Amino acid sequence: MDEHIAVLVDEVLEGLAPKADGLYIDATFGRGGHTARILKTLGREGRVLALDRDPQAIAAGRVRFAAEVRLALVQAPFADLWQVVHDHEGDRPVAGVLFDLGVSSPQLDEAARGFSFAKDGPLDMRMDPTRGEPVSAWLAHAPVDEMREVIATLGEERFARRVAEAIATARGRAPIERTRQLAEIVAGAVRTRDGKHPATRTFQALRMHVNDELGQIERGLTAAAQLLAPGGRLAVIAFHSLEDRLVKEFMRRESSVDPVLARLPVLPPHAAPRLRLVGSKRKASAPEVASNPRARSAVLRVCERAA
Repeated sequence: MDEHIAVLVDEVLEGLAPKADGLYIDATFGRGGHTARILKTLGREGRVLALDRDPQAIAAGRVRFAAEVRLALVQAPFADLWQVVHDHEGDRPVAGVLFDLGVSSPQLDEAARGFSFAKDGPLDMRMDPTRGEPVSAWLAHAPVDEMREVIATLGEERFARRVAEAIATARGRAPIERTRQLAEIVAGAVRTRDGKHPATRTFQALRMHVNDELGQIERGLTAAAQLLAPGGRLAVIAFHSLEDRLVKEFMRRESSVDPVLARLPVLPPHAAPRLRLVGSKRKASAPEVASNPRARSAVLRVCERAA
């Protein structure tokens, strides 16, 4: 299956408020659902620069949008956003940036990518399978305390110590190289959760760790805020609390005056907030959730570059 249904598309378009001749950055292309809708709002002079660190996403996009001259596709992590934009668009003002965080449906659906405990496959989980080490390699050498910290922090797993110790015991008997193998180890260490597989939180944590997802978000958001032209919009869709908390804190910080300077009679120009919040957070409607359950946990936040 090579399908990914973009979430909150209408809300994203409303948040970005695209201008016909604007340059828009889709920092997480996926399978191009958001990009397609943005392109429909643009005129001949409008342009979309789309990034994805997954080579399969870029390959699929080049097929789907083969005739679209207003779109440039680049395989790169969004932490490299600043460099990619300057390399491909020079100093052209950026009218909007979109981040749709997390893992895509094709990544989950393809067993060979190793993202899902529901299908047996090699224990990889890298969004770019040509870089970094797969989960299997990291689990082979990571100290128990480091595994516990990763699983507790990124997976918010209260049984993280049990899971880490179970992994350490199991790898002493045989290498942990398959997703089902790891899922069974975790299930033996975590009490059953109603409606959720016991390995859900651990798999999330390991995926986020090997892909440095929170670090990528921090660097990507910082670059986006710097690249936006005055009045340009930043829209971010997050799917779980760690991502959304990071996005919310970034936007709040960048839209607030430094408390140390807030009491000055005249605020220095360099101290003025560079962003301002646009509306409140948005969630998917009941009809969208019914047709696409993945949208249930999606949260959209939007802000705008101050003049």
